[in-house]
Amino acid sequence: MYQKKKFNSIFIICKKELIDYIRDWRTLLAVILVPLLMFPAIFFVLPIVMQSELDERQSMHLDVHLESNVDVTNISFLTSKFNENLLNITYFELEENNSLNDTSDVLRDIKNSNISSMLRLSYDSNSSIWTYSIIYDSTQQSSSEAYLRITKILSEWESNLTTQRLDEAGLEEDVILNPLQKDGNLLQGDIATQAEQAGFVFSFIIPLFVSIWTATSGVQPSIDMTAGERERGTLESLLCSPTSRLELLLGKWLAVTCIVGVSIFLQLAGLIFAISFLMNGTILQPPELSMASILLFLIAVGIFGIMVVALEMAIAMRSRSVKEAGSILGPMMLFFFLPAIFAQFINLESIELFWFAIPAVNVLLAMRELLQNEIYILHVLIWFFSSLVYAALATWYASRQFLREDLVESIN
Repeated sequence: MYQKKKFNSIFIICKKELIDYIRDWRTLLAVILVPLLMFPAIFFVLPIVMQSELDERQSMHLDVHLESNVDVTNISFLTSKFNENLLNITYFELEENNSLNDTSDVLRDIKNSNISSMLRLSYDSNSSIWTYSIIYDSTQQSSSEAYLRITKILSEWESNLTTQRLDEAGLEEDVILNPLQKDGNLLQGDIATQAEQAGFVFSFIIPLFVSIWTATSGVQPSIDMTAGERERGTLESLLCSPTSRLELLLGKWLAVTCIVGVSIFLQLAGLIFAISFLMNGTILQPPELSMASILLFLIAVGIFGIMVVALEMAIAMRSRSVKEAGSILGPMMLFFFLPAIFAQFINLESIELFWFAIPAVNVLLAMRELLQNEIYILHVLIWFFSSLVYAALATWYASRQFLREDLVESIN
Protein backbone atom coordinates (compact mmCIF):
# COMPACT_ATOMS: atom_id res chain seq x y z
CA MET A 1 0.00 0.00 0.00
CA TYR A 2 2.83 2.39 0.91
CA GLN A 3 4.66 1.70 -2.35
CA LYS A 4 1.48 2.27 -4.34
CA LYS A 5 0.90 5.58 -2.58
CA LYS A 6 4.49 6.56 -3.24
CA PHE A 7 4.21 5.85 -6.96
CA ASN A 8 0.91 7.71 -7.11
CA SER A 9 2.58 10.77 -5.61
CA ILE A 10 5.37 10.61 -8.18
CA PHE A 11 2.91 10.37 -11.08
CA ILE A 12 0.76 13.19 -9.67
CA ILE A 13 3.83 15.45 -9.50
CA CYS A 14 4.82 14.41 -13.00
CA LYS A 15 1.34 15.17 -14.33
CA LYS A 16 1.28 18.53 -12.57
CA GLU A 17 4.67 19.53 -13.98
CA LEU A 18 3.75 18.46 -17.53
CA ILE A 19 0.48 20.40 -17.43
CA ASP A 20 2.23 23.52 -16.12
CA TYR A 21 5.00 23.24 -18.70
CA ILE A 22 2.89 22.64 -21.82
CA ARG A 23 0.15 25.09 -20.86
CA ASP A 24 1.88 27.84 -22.81
CA TRP A 25 1.42 27.54 -26.62
CA ARG A 26 5.02 28.65 -27.10
CA THR A 27 6.16 25.60 -25.18
CA LEU A 28 4.10 23.33 -27.42
CA LEU A 29 5.67 25.03 -30.41
CA ALA A 30 9.17 24.42 -29.06
CA VAL A 31 8.56 20.85 -27.92
CA ILE A 32 6.44 19.49 -30.79
CA LEU A 33 6.44 21.60 -33.95
CA VAL A 34 10.09 22.69 -33.94
CA PRO A 35 11.55 19.16 -33.49
CA LEU A 36 9.09 17.69 -36.00
CA LEU A 37 9.64 20.33 -38.68
CA MET A 38 13.28 21.22 -38.11
CA PHE A 39 14.92 18.62 -40.36
CA PRO A 40 12.30 18.68 -43.13
CA ALA A 41 12.73 22.47 -43.24
CA ILE A 42 16.50 22.15 -43.38
CA PHE A 43 16.51 19.45 -46.03
CA PHE A 44 13.74 21.04 -48.13
CA VAL A 45 14.52 24.75 -47.88
CA LEU A 46 18.30 24.52 -47.87
CA PRO A 47 18.58 22.69 -51.22
CA ILE A 48 16.14 25.17 -52.77
CA VAL A 49 18.14 28.16 -51.52
CA MET A 50 21.43 26.58 -52.60
CA GLN A 51 20.06 25.79 -56.06
CA SER A 52 18.73 29.33 -56.38
CA GLU A 53 22.12 30.77 -55.48
CA LEU A 54 23.84 28.38 -57.89
CA ASP A 55 21.51 29.37 -60.73
CA GLU A 56 22.14 33.03 -59.96
CA ARG A 57 25.91 32.54 -60.08
CA GLN A 58 25.78 30.55 -63.29
CA SER A 59 23.68 33.23 -64.99
CA MET A 60 26.17 36.01 -64.23
CA HIS A 61 27.98 37.63 -67.20
CA LEU A 62 31.59 38.09 -66.16
CA ASP A 63 34.41 40.14 -67.66
CA VAL A 64 37.72 38.34 -68.12
CA HIS A 65 41.05 39.50 -69.52
CA LEU A 66 42.83 37.05 -71.81
CA GLU A 67 46.54 37.57 -72.44
CA SER A 68 48.30 35.29 -74.89
CA ASN A 69 51.30 35.16 -77.22
CA VAL A 70 49.06 33.40 -79.76
CA ASP A 71 46.71 35.25 -82.05
CA VAL A 72 43.13 35.09 -80.87
CA THR A 73 42.03 33.48 -84.17
CA ASN A 74 44.25 30.46 -83.41
CA ILE A 75 42.43 29.71 -80.17
CA SER A 76 38.89 30.12 -81.47
CA PHE A 77 37.80 26.92 -79.70
CA LEU A 78 38.79 28.46 -76.40
CA THR A 79 37.17 31.83 -77.01
CA SER A 80 33.92 30.23 -78.21
CA LYS A 81 33.76 28.24 -74.98
CA PHE A 82 34.26 31.46 -73.07
CA ASN A 83 31.26 32.98 -74.83
CA GLU A 84 29.14 29.88 -74.17
CA ASN A 85 29.93 30.17 -70.46
CA LEU A 86 28.94 33.86 -70.31
CA LEU A 87 32.53 35.09 -70.05
CA ASN A 88 33.14 38.38 -71.84
CA ILE A 89 36.70 38.27 -73.19
CA THR A 90 38.99 41.23 -73.63
CA TYR A 91 42.08 40.07 -75.54
CA PHE A 92 45.58 41.46 -75.03
CA GLU A 93 48.64 40.36 -76.91
CA LEU A 94 51.34 39.02 -74.65
CA GLU A 95 54.86 40.12 -75.48
CA GLU A 96 57.75 37.70 -75.14
CA ASN A 97 59.34 39.62 -72.25
CA ASN A 98 56.10 39.79 -70.19
CA SER A 99 56.02 37.88 -66.92
CA LEU A 100 53.47 37.17 -64.23
CA ASN A 101 54.83 40.07 -62.22
CA ASP A 102 53.44 42.56 -64.72
CA THR A 103 49.96 42.41 -63.23
CA SER A 104 49.60 45.45 -60.98
CA ASP A 105 46.81 46.96 -63.11
CA VAL A 106 45.02 43.62 -63.33
CA LEU A 107 45.19 43.07 -59.58
CA ARG A 108 43.72 46.51 -58.98
CA ASP A 109 40.92 45.90 -61.50
CA ILE A 110 40.01 42.58 -59.88
CA LYS A 111 40.02 44.08 -56.39
CA ASN A 112 37.83 46.92 -57.61
CA SER A 113 35.49 44.43 -59.37
CA ASN A 114 36.17 46.03 -62.77
CA ILE A 115 37.00 42.57 -64.08
CA SER A 116 36.46 39.15 -62.54
CA SER A 117 39.62 37.33 -63.52
CA MET A 118 42.58 37.17 -65.87
CA LEU A 119 43.91 34.24 -67.90
CA ARG A 120 47.46 34.36 -69.20
CA LEU A 121 48.08 31.74 -71.89
CA SER A 122 51.42 30.99 -73.55
CA TYR A 123 52.48 28.51 -76.20
CA ASP A 124 56.00 27.11 -76.57
CA SER A 125 56.53 26.07 -80.19
CA ASN A 126 59.67 24.11 -79.30
CA SER A 127 57.97 21.80 -76.80
CA SER A 128 54.39 22.14 -78.09
CA ILE A 129 53.26 22.79 -74.53
CA TRP A 130 50.73 25.36 -73.42
CA THR A 131 51.22 27.08 -70.07
CA TYR A 132 48.63 29.16 -68.27
CA SER A 133 48.11 31.23 -65.13
CA ILE A 134 44.84 32.46 -63.63
CA ILE A 135 44.54 35.49 -61.38
CA TYR A 136 41.37 35.85 -59.31
CA ASP A 137 40.11 36.86 -55.87
CA SER A 138 38.70 33.97 -53.83
CA THR A 139 36.91 36.39 -51.48
CA GLN A 140 34.72 37.72 -54.31
CA GLN A 141 31.85 35.54 -55.51
CA SER A 142 32.03 36.76 -59.11
CA SER A 143 35.79 36.25 -59.27
CA SER A 144 35.56 32.74 -57.82
CA GLU A 145 32.80 31.89 -60.31
CA ALA A 146 34.99 33.15 -63.18
CA TYR A 147 37.84 30.96 -61.93
CA LEU A 148 35.60 27.88 -61.83
CA ARG A 149 34.37 28.47 -65.38
CA ILE A 150 37.87 29.08 -66.74
CA THR A 151 39.30 25.93 -65.12
CA LYS A 152 36.39 23.89 -66.49
CA ILE A 153 36.98 25.23 -70.00
CA LEU A 154 40.73 24.58 -69.78
CA SER A 155 40.10 21.03 -68.56
CA GLU A 156 37.84 20.30 -71.56
CA TRP A 157 40.40 21.87 -73.89
CA GLU A 158 43.19 19.76 -72.41
CA SER A 159 41.12 16.62 -72.92
CA ASN A 160 40.49 17.52 -76.56
CA LEU A 161 44.19 18.30 -77.15
CA THR A 162 45.17 14.97 -75.59
CA THR A 163 42.75 13.03 -77.80
CA GLN A 164 43.89 14.94 -80.90
CA ARG A 165 47.59 14.33 -80.27
CA LEU A 166 47.05 10.65 -79.52
CA ASP A 167 45.14 10.26 -82.79
CA GLU A 168 47.92 12.04 -84.68
CA ALA A 169 50.45 9.63 -83.16
CA GLY A 170 48.30 6.61 -84.04
CA LEU A 171 47.76 5.62 -80.40
CA GLU A 172 44.58 4.35 -78.78
CA GLU A 173 43.29 6.68 -76.09
CA ASP A 174 41.96 3.97 -73.73
CA VAL A 175 45.20 1.99 -73.88
CA ILE A 176 47.33 5.03 -73.03
CA LEU A 177 45.11 6.94 -70.59
CA ASN A 178 43.20 4.06 -68.98
CA PRO A 179 45.65 1.17 -68.58
CA LEU A 180 43.81 0.01 -65.45
CA GLN A 181 40.07 -0.53 -65.84
CA LYS A 182 37.41 -2.00 -63.58
CA ASP A 183 36.09 -5.42 -64.56
CA GLY A 184 32.33 -5.11 -64.95
CA ASN A 185 31.64 -8.85 -65.04
CA LEU A 186 31.01 -9.11 -61.30
CA LEU A 187 27.43 -8.21 -60.50
CA GLN A 188 28.27 -6.84 -57.08
CA GLY A 189 31.47 -5.60 -55.51
CA ASP A 190 30.07 -4.55 -52.13
CA ILE A 191 28.72 -7.62 -50.33
CA ALA A 192 26.95 -5.55 -47.64
CA THR A 193 23.16 -5.57 -47.93
CA GLN A 194 21.14 -2.36 -48.05
CA ALA A 195 19.97 -2.98 -44.48
CA GLU A 196 23.58 -3.37 -43.32
CA GLN A 197 24.57 -0.20 -45.14
CA ALA A 198 21.65 1.66 -43.54
CA GLY A 199 22.69 0.41 -40.10
CA PHE A 200 26.25 1.56 -40.71
CA VAL A 201 25.12 5.05 -41.75
CA PHE A 202 22.63 5.33 -38.91
CA SER A 203 25.31 4.26 -36.41
CA PHE A 204 27.08 7.55 -37.09
CA ILE A 205 24.01 9.79 -37.29
CA ILE A 206 21.54 8.65 -34.66
CA PRO A 207 23.86 8.38 -31.58
CA LEU A 208 25.21 11.85 -32.32
CA PHE A 209 21.76 13.40 -32.61
CA VAL A 210 20.31 11.47 -29.67
CA SER A 211 23.05 12.69 -27.35
CA ILE A 212 22.73 16.30 -28.48
CA TRP A 213 18.91 16.25 -28.39
CA THR A 214 18.85 14.62 -24.96
CA ALA A 215 21.14 17.28 -23.54
CA THR A 216 19.49 20.29 -25.19
CA SER A 217 15.85 19.19 -24.83
CA GLY A 218 16.16 18.79 -21.08
CA VAL A 219 17.71 22.18 -20.31
CA GLN A 220 14.63 24.39 -20.42
CA PRO A 221 12.19 22.10 -18.55
CA SER A 222 14.87 21.33 -15.93
CA ILE A 223 15.36 25.03 -15.29
CA ASP A 224 11.62 25.77 -15.33
CA MET A 225 10.79 23.02 -12.81
CA THR A 226 13.56 23.94 -10.36
CA ALA A 227 15.03 27.44 -10.46
CA GLY A 228 11.91 28.68 -12.22
CA GLU A 229 9.64 27.45 -9.43
CA ARG A 230 11.92 29.01 -6.83
CA GLU A 231 11.64 32.38 -8.55
CA ARG A 232 7.85 32.08 -8.88
CA GLY A 233 7.56 31.06 -5.23
CA THR A 234 5.64 27.85 -5.99
CA LEU A 235 8.30 25.41 -4.78
CA GLU A 236 7.59 26.03 -1.10
CA SER A 237 3.97 24.92 -1.50
CA LEU A 238 5.15 21.61 -2.93
CA LEU A 239 7.55 21.15 -0.03
CA CYS A 240 4.70 21.70 2.44
CA SER A 241 2.73 18.83 0.92
CA PRO A 242 2.97 15.26 2.29
CA THR A 243 5.23 14.39 -0.65
CA SER A 244 8.80 13.52 0.28
CA ARG A 245 11.81 15.22 -1.31
CA LEU A 246 12.70 12.02 -3.18
CA GLU A 247 9.18 11.71 -4.60
CA LEU A 248 9.35 15.37 -5.62
CA LEU A 249 12.64 14.77 -7.42
CA LEU A 250 11.41 11.62 -9.15
CA GLY A 251 8.18 13.28 -10.25
CA LYS A 252 10.00 16.26 -11.74
CA TRP A 253 12.62 13.99 -13.29
CA LEU A 254 9.90 11.84 -14.88
CA ALA A 255 8.22 14.94 -16.32
CA VAL A 256 11.48 16.21 -17.87
CA THR A 257 12.21 12.72 -19.20
CA CYS A 258 8.81 12.58 -20.92
CA ILE A 259 9.43 15.93 -22.56
CA VAL A 260 12.90 14.84 -23.71
CA GLY A 261 11.57 11.52 -24.99
CA VAL A 262 8.84 13.16 -27.07
CA SER A 263 11.31 15.66 -28.48
CA ILE A 264 13.79 12.95 -29.47
CA PHE A 265 11.06 10.81 -31.07
CA LEU A 266 9.72 13.72 -33.14
CA GLN A 267 13.17 14.83 -34.26
CA LEU A 268 14.09 11.29 -35.30
CA ALA A 269 10.83 11.06 -37.26
CA GLY A 270 11.61 14.35 -38.99
CA LEU A 271 15.17 13.24 -39.74
CA ILE A 272 14.11 9.92 -41.27
CA PHE A 273 11.40 11.63 -43.33
CA ALA A 274 13.92 14.21 -44.59
CA ILE A 275 16.44 11.51 -45.54
CA SER A 276 13.71 9.61 -47.40
CA PHE A 277 12.86 12.80 -49.30
CA LEU A 278 16.49 13.20 -50.36
CA MET A 279 16.37 9.64 -51.69
CA ASN A 280 13.84 10.80 -54.29
CA GLY A 281 10.86 9.71 -52.27
CA THR A 282 11.93 6.09 -51.95
CA ILE A 283 11.25 4.28 -48.69
CA LEU A 284 14.33 4.35 -46.52
CA GLN A 285 15.70 0.85 -46.03
CA PRO A 286 15.74 0.31 -42.26
CA PRO A 287 18.59 -1.60 -40.64
CA GLU A 288 17.84 -5.20 -39.73
CA LEU A 289 18.01 -5.26 -35.95
CA SER A 290 17.28 -8.15 -33.64
CA MET A 291 14.94 -7.69 -30.71
CA ALA A 292 17.94 -7.91 -28.39
CA SER A 293 19.67 -5.04 -30.24
CA ILE A 294 16.53 -2.90 -30.11
CA LEU A 295 16.00 -3.58 -26.41
CA LEU A 296 19.63 -2.84 -25.52
CA PHE A 297 19.54 0.32 -27.63
CA LEU A 298 16.50 1.58 -25.72
CA ILE A 299 18.19 0.69 -22.44
CA ALA A 300 21.30 2.63 -23.48
CA VAL A 301 19.23 5.68 -24.42
CA GLY A 302 17.25 5.41 -21.18
CA ILE A 303 20.33 5.19 -18.96
CA PHE A 304 21.93 8.09 -20.80
CA GLY A 305 18.75 10.12 -20.37
CA ILE A 306 18.61 9.36 -16.63
CA MET A 307 22.16 10.60 -16.19
CA VAL A 308 21.76 13.74 -18.31
CA VAL A 309 18.39 14.83 -16.91
CA ALA A 310 19.43 14.19 -13.31
CA LEU A 311 22.62 16.17 -13.78
CA GLU A 312 20.81 19.07 -15.43
CA MET A 313 18.16 19.19 -12.71
CA ALA A 314 20.82 19.11 -9.99
CA ILE A 315 22.72 22.03 -11.51
CA ALA A 316 19.49 23.96 -12.10
CA MET A 317 18.47 23.33 -8.50
CA ARG A 318 21.78 24.65 -7.21
CA SER A 319 21.28 27.86 -9.17
CA ARG A 320 19.77 30.82 -7.39
CA SER A 321 17.89 32.07 -10.45
CA VAL A 322 16.77 31.07 -13.94
CA LYS A 323 19.43 33.34 -15.42
CA GLU A 324 22.17 31.70 -13.39
CA ALA A 325 20.96 28.21 -14.31
CA GLY A 326 20.94 29.08 -18.02
CA SER A 327 24.42 30.57 -17.88
CA ILE A 328 25.75 27.37 -16.32
CA LEU A 329 23.85 24.76 -18.32
CA GLY A 330 24.53 26.47 -21.66
CA PRO A 331 28.33 26.02 -21.65
CA MET A 332 27.91 22.62 -19.97
CA MET A 333 26.40 21.30 -23.20
CA LEU A 334 29.97 21.04 -24.49
CA PHE A 335 30.50 18.14 -22.07
CA PHE A 336 27.89 16.21 -24.09
CA PHE A 337 28.69 17.54 -27.57
CA LEU A 338 32.41 16.77 -27.45
CA PRO A 339 32.02 13.07 -26.47
CA ALA A 340 29.30 12.72 -29.12
CA ILE A 341 31.63 14.02 -31.82
CA PHE A 342 34.66 12.20 -30.44
CA ALA A 343 32.87 8.84 -30.43
CA GLN A 344 32.31 9.07 -34.20
CA PHE A 345 36.02 8.67 -34.91
CA ILE A 346 36.65 5.58 -32.78
CA ASN A 347 37.13 2.40 -34.82
CA LEU A 348 34.73 -0.23 -33.50
CA GLU A 349 36.52 -3.11 -35.20
CA SER A 350 39.61 -2.93 -32.99
CA ILE A 351 38.27 -1.00 -30.03
CA GLU A 352 39.81 -1.25 -26.57
CA LEU A 353 37.56 -2.21 -23.69
CA PHE A 354 38.25 0.89 -21.60
CA TRP A 355 36.25 3.03 -24.07
CA PHE A 356 33.07 1.33 -22.83
CA ALA A 357 33.70 2.61 -19.30
CA ILE A 358 34.11 6.32 -20.13
CA PRO A 359 31.03 8.44 -19.26
CA ALA A 360 28.81 9.38 -22.23
CA VAL A 361 31.30 7.90 -24.72
CA ASN A 362 30.45 4.37 -23.60
CA VAL A 363 26.73 4.76 -24.32
CA LEU A 364 27.37 6.40 -27.70
CA LEU A 365 29.68 3.55 -28.73
CA ALA A 366 27.08 1.06 -27.52
CA MET A 367 24.47 2.73 -29.75
CA ARG A 368 26.81 2.52 -32.74
CA GLU A 369 27.38 -1.20 -32.22
CA LEU A 370 23.72 -1.98 -31.65
CA LEU A 371 22.57 -0.06 -34.76
CA GLN A 372 24.88 -2.35 -36.73
CA ASN A 373 23.20 -5.32 -35.01
CA GLU A 374 26.42 -6.26 -33.24
CA ILE A 375 26.16 -7.53 -29.67
CA TYR A 376 29.32 -8.34 -27.72
CA ILE A 377 28.52 -9.57 -24.24
CA LEU A 378 31.67 -8.15 -22.64
CA HIS A 379 31.05 -4.73 -24.19
CA VAL A 380 27.42 -4.79 -23.03
CA LEU A 381 28.36 -5.70 -19.47
CA ILE A 382 30.97 -2.93 -19.25
CA TRP A 383 28.85 -0.09 -20.66
CA PHE A 384 25.70 -1.23 -18.88
CA PHE A 385 27.13 -1.39 -15.36
CA SER A 386 29.41 1.63 -15.75
CA SER A 387 26.48 3.67 -17.09
CA LEU A 388 24.32 2.54 -14.19
CA VAL A 389 26.99 3.77 -11.81
CA TYR A 390 27.20 7.17 -13.53
CA ALA A 391 23.40 7.49 -13.64
CA ALA A 392 23.15 6.55 -9.97
CA LEU A 393 25.79 9.13 -9.05
CA ALA A 394 23.99 11.82 -11.04
CA THR A 395 20.68 10.92 -9.42
CA TRP A 396 22.27 10.87 -5.95
CA TYR A 397 23.80 14.30 -6.60
CA ALA A 398 20.42 15.63 -7.72
CA SER A 399 18.69 14.22 -4.64
CA ARG A 400 21.27 15.92 -2.42
CA GLN A 401 20.33 19.27 -3.92
CA PHE A 402 16.66 18.72 -3.07
CA LEU A 403 17.60 18.04 0.54
CA ARG A 404 19.43 21.34 1.05
CA GLU A 405 17.17 23.82 2.78
CA ASP A 406 19.16 26.83 1.62
CA LEU A 407 18.63 25.81 -2.01
CA VAL A 408 14.95 24.94 -1.97
CA GLU A 409 13.86 28.13 -0.28
CA SER A 410 12.19 30.63 -2.59
CA ILE A 411 13.99 33.85 -3.39
CA ASN A 412 12.32 36.87 -1.91
